Amino acid sequence: MPIPNLRRLAAEGALGEAMTVSNPSITWINHTTLVTGVSPAKHGVLYNGLLVRQGPTLPPKIEQWAERDRMVFAPTVYDRAFQSGLKTAEVDWVAITKAPTIHWSYPELPNPEGVIEQEMKASSKLWDASLADIDTVRSKNIAWKDLQWTQAAVHIIQEHRPNFLLFHLLSTDASNHSYGPGSTASYVAYGYVDQLVGRLLEGIKAAGLQDKTTLIVSTDHGFKKVSKITFPNVALRKAGLLQTIGARVTRCDAWVQVQGGMAFAFVTDPARKIELLPRLRETLASLEGVDRVLNGSEGPTLGMPTPEQNTGMGDLILFAKKGYAFQAPAVGENDVSDSTGYLGTHGYPASDPELDGILIASGYGIRKGVKLERVSNLDVAPTLSRLLEIESPGNEGRALQEFFEGGQ
Repeated sequence: MPIPNLRRLAAEGALGEAMTVSNPSITWINHTTLVTGVSPAKHGVLYNGLLVRQGPTLPPKIEQWAERDRMVFAPTVYDRAFQSGLKTAEVDWVAITKAPTIHWSYPELPNPEGVIEQEMKASSKLWDASLADIDTVRSKNIAWKDLQWTQAAVHIIQEHRPNFLLFHLLSTDASNHSYGPGSTASYVAYGYVDQLVGRLLEGIKAAGLQDKTTLIVSTDHGFKKVSKITFPNVALRKAGLLQTIGARVTRCDAWVQVQGGMAFAFVTDPARKIELLPRLRETLASLEGVDRVLNGSEGPTLGMPTPEQNTGMGDLILFAKKGYAFQAPAVGENDVSDSTGYLGTHGYPASDPELDGILIASGYGIRKGVKLERVSNLDVAPTLSRLLEIESPGNEGRALQEFFEGGQ
């Protein structure tokens, strides 16, 4: 891959060659594990948003921009940094909306009236000043957004000098979903994001902070190739467990909330769970593309909560077979179709090596030339806390002492 900046950071610092991620192997879940140091069973995030139950006859929905305190049930590194008197910032981080412990924020959907947005406009640091309204930002492609987020991160570093900055880019995720891992588009996306990392490094150097800054580069999940799509809610409709008018679900006794290579299945009326759960399991277990169906009570064996511990947890857990992914629509006659325009995804068991991430640490306080064969994303939060010299009780991982100068 054309990633000279990332290769240089790894060569000059420390590397975790494989990083075990969390179940579900989805973006928001793993971002939250990275900053809490605990599994989803404890931090509570199970989706790219907050699952909201809509009643006993309607499917649940995902409220993506729910406030952080409604979603995350464990203290984060940025919470503890804030409480220790350090300055915190975020650019396009997730599960962080209206977090009271972030000093400077440039969110995925920028607020035209936000402090950072207004500062960037006033100083002409926005390369594209079309932040007149949120609809304009929503319409932009992901490469445009990544460049804008990078500009915001550089601005925050140079003007506010936070002690701790969270920064998230999305072009690699978008390209791998659309064209699949290993595709030309995927390689181009990695090259583009590497150039943006280079812009960030240049911004740090221009601010005179190069010798004082530690960079941690982490992936949230890996990717697998997809060739077939399975539609579990079509199967539920055929089985009489939900009804539709056009594309709209008018009533359902059961619903499958999909997450790429995995899904959660619900009986929508808890009072009917004993009655309907066996039928729901039988319908889904016989569906093409389904590899395993587990009871929600087995969630803790995968680092997830039980349905009793978290209302977002499914009554059943589905994993897709290799080459298959789940999608949500309940219309149409086919349970399975060829996949077009969606050739890669994640969500499969975190034990799958293709879901592994990597971890790079470089800069101030980091030993050069350290390579660890495998680390866990649970190790990132205690490692960050060690670098920030703040307390970090309750982590399920460990501070990666091998990464530090002196090895301790």
